[in-house]
Amino acid sequence: MKPDKLNITGLALVVAMGGFLLGFDATVISGAVGPISKYFGLDGVSGSLRLGWAVSCLGWGAMAGNILAGVLNDRLGRRAVLLLTALLFLASAQLAAFATSFTVFVMARICGGLAVGVAILTAPVYIAEIAPAGRRGALVSLNQLMIVIGISVSYFSNFFLVGVGLDNWRWMLGVQAVPALAFLLLLITVPESPRWLLTRGRNAQALAVLTSLHGADAAQQEIVEIQSSLKAAPGVSRIRGVLGRRLRFVLLFALGIAFFQQITGINAIFYYLPTIFAQAGGGQSTAYGQAVLVGIVNVGMTFVAIRLIDRLGRRPLLIAGVSGMALALLTISWAFHASAATSGVAQLANAKLVLCAIIAYVACFAISLGPVMWVLLSEIFPNEQRAAAISVVGFWNSLVSASVTMIFPWELARFGPDGTFLGYGLLAVAGVLFLAIYAPETKGRTLEQLEALLARPAGG
Repeated sequence: MKPDKLNITGLALVVAMGGFLLGFDATVISGAVGPISKYFGLDGVSGSLRLGWAVSCLGWGAMAGNILAGVLNDRLGRRAVLLLTALLFLASAQLAAFATSFTVFVMARICGGLAVGVAILTAPVYIAEIAPAGRRGALVSLNQLMIVIGISVSYFSNFFLVGVGLDNWRWMLGVQAVPALAFLLLLITVPESPRWLLTRGRNAQALAVLTSLHGADAAQQEIVEIQSSLKAAPGVSRIRGVLGRRLRFVLLFALGIAFFQQITGINAIFYYLPTIFAQAGGGQSTAYGQAVLVGIVNVGMTFVAIRLIDRLGRRPLLIAGVSGMALALLTISWAFHASAATSGVAQLANAKLVLCAIIAYVACFAISLGPVMWVLLSEIFPNEQRAAAISVVGFWNSLVSASVTMIFPWELARFGPDGTFLGYGLLAVAGVLFLAIYAPETKGRTLEQLEALLARPAGG
């Protein structure tokens, strides 16, 4: 039987719709910051902290989702967990749209965060487990592509809905119900991950799925390789296996790259983009339009990453992209610092420099830490511990993200935008050094070959 590559791509795109909802849900709040501040009376110093909580609570919910993701994936399977995320996204959109109290609004965002935390870990794992080695990087990156498309669509949506009246924030948050329902219906066509089926002893079903994806000959070979990798660490619990000596280097690298992905400020920028542009000197309508431009660049550069990741490899993209991020962040800091000391035409020029530098920063993120981190995380852990390991790393990633997002309004008030972005820039420099020393190259190898390369032998 000839492999059906279109079928693999189609399945990856359906699963990656979870990424679209993730990106939309995460950043749609950027357009609602002003309206919800007025609606819920989030004024003054205490109000800024409550605003930070309202924006970041999705991240705190994602942490809980990360914790649950590993257990749910191992017990229920990837497909059932994806169906659950679709239901959570749908509930979150409706609850937020009709919220009349701050508490209910926060609960709605936390519900969305649960979906984000589960989806961001489950989708790339599923795609990696059905993809052939030579296309795995590009196929897993489809999830990141859908995330950035979701981000971009949220900016477009906010731009068009900002003028609908006092309740514009309800429309901004509620429109997500449409793609959430579509995701739920499309998931019915998705089969279970063959690697998860093998961990449950359902060999015949796993073989049937692999045959439909890769052809009969390749399927038989994959079955042998996967079963051999599962026998390599018998009797080891998943969490214990993740924290043991066998995966020490892999886990420390994963925690490190997850830290630098968020500590360099990507979600602070995405969540508060119109606010940042307004501080740089633009009006409200201009700020929303600039956010749309950033979203378009984010999508375009993710296409570039998908094209290059299986050609150039993961490591070159990471080092080049994070270097560009560091330069862009330091430029943003300098532009804000110079703007504070000028006025008129010079201040306008600095505002344009902030826009250009943010576009450059997002472009560099989109070809490096954005897609490449999730590709690496889906590759470097063994079959038996993959879901649990990514759950641990995802929890850490969400913790850093939520913390950065929550304190961003306070940082702007305390250190100003110049000091805030200087800190992000210096952390990006540290990230370049970390990746140059520790980042492995994984392109072109099967998941089982990577396990043999990166993990210590069982009992070793």
